Amino acid sequence: MSKISAYIIAFNEEEKIASAINSVLWADEIVVADSHSEDKTAEIAESLGARIVQIDFNGYGDLRNKAIDACTHEWIFSLDSDERCTVEVRDEILNILNNETGHDVYHVPRKNFFMGKWIKHSGFYPNYRQPQLFRKGTMTYTLDPVHEGYVMHTSKPLGYLKQAIWQFPFKNFDEILHKANKYSTLGATKLEDRGKKPGMMTAFMHAIWAFIQHWIMKKGILDGWAGFVIALGNFEGTFYRYAKLHEKQSNWQPPASPPIKRLQ
Repeated sequence: MSKISAYIIAFNEEEKIASAINSVLWADEIVVADSHSEDKTAEIAESLGARIVQIDFNGYGDLRNKAIDACTHEWIFSLDSDERCTVEVRDEILNILNNETGHDVYHVPRKNFFMGKWIKHSGFYPNYRQPQLFRKGTMTYTLDPVHEGYVMHTSKPLGYLKQAIWQFPFKNFDEILHKANKYSTLGATKLEDRGKKPGMMTAFMHAIWAFIQHWIMKKGILDGWAGFVIALGNFEGTFYRYAKLHEKQSNWQPPASPPIKRLQ
């Protein structure tokens, strides 16, 4: 059987990293690509047998490519700190490693849990991100700062696992706001790299469209309040992504404030 490396990207994830690592203890190697966490992320990961690789953060695409470079085995399984492998996915992956297949790169479906329930709509199932299982050398990531794409380096078609991993995208409402702020800043850089020059109306219209997509078109309304919160979070993240770029390009400055002295 071929050997497999599991890599996990992390930054200040001391509350999540142990569960993520514990879900891939079956892998032949666990690599935690840490961007100089300031909490106990690295310490916890090492105590569970993971190998820590410190990588300066220059966007998620660059981070993932360097994480791949740190893996030593033929197959690679990509897991984020808020994701959990399941027994069913483990068995499906090991079966692939034990048998020749017609694929080098696989998408992995994800079940998202939020507000105490499995989110079945809102675009959150099967919720594929970049392929998460692949032979080393058959896939790399684009260098986008966030929502990075991928490039396949194999003539074999893309495969799909049947079983799903779990994801816990938001620990609480505070994390929704934190992620909206973080990703909108990175997203503004991505828009700027593409030559976009949005105004505030553009920001608002894109935000409205993001809400409609998740709440109506992706049937988030069927997920109840959880679906509404997800749609609202996408509204905010999208609005501030465009608004932050407009702010940067406008270079707003306060009015001049000369020294004011007392009259004699």
